[in-house]
Amino acid sequence: MRRRLPQALLWALLIVIPDQVSKYLAQNKMALWESREIIPGFFSLTLVHNMGAAFGFLNSSDIDWQTPFFIGVTLLALGFILYLLKTEAKGPLMVSGLGLIMGGALGNLIDRVAHRYVIDFLDFSLGGWHWPAFNVADCGISVGAGLVILAYWIRQDHASDPD
Repeated sequence: MRRRLPQALLWALLIVIPDQVSKYLAQNKMALWESREIIPGFFSLTLVHNMGAAFGFLNSSDIDWQTPFFIGVTLLALGFILYLLKTEAKGPLMVSGLGLIMGGALGNLIDRVAHRYVIDFLDFSLGGWHWPAFNVADCGISVGAGLVILAYWIRQDHASDPD
């Protein structure tokens, strides 16, 4: 754990810092719901305040308990990540993946504590398909989860290898 935690924290910082800087810029350079098309028909910057979770789950201003709920869930998730770093993190993929998830969770936690919502602004669409707006922290969580899954898959694959 002595070396894994600092490595994971470094990965977390590599998400938290650009996440917070990009959210600050979006919040201060754009109006709420303003959209700026960057790549026509594919990518826009659209400022959104998300009071809920992924895909707008519980994103409603008339729910009083969602902010404390999501703060609590995030704190539990961070505790679980620390537990996994102590017990399960057996390689660089797992450590970096957990660090990226930690950074994403911290980035969105900062928003919830400071604003009671998460700042989203990365907006992708393709043809008739439109993805909900997200942010750098969400990218860290997604990539980190993929790395953790890959680390477990590789470990499982080696465990079942008869050689």
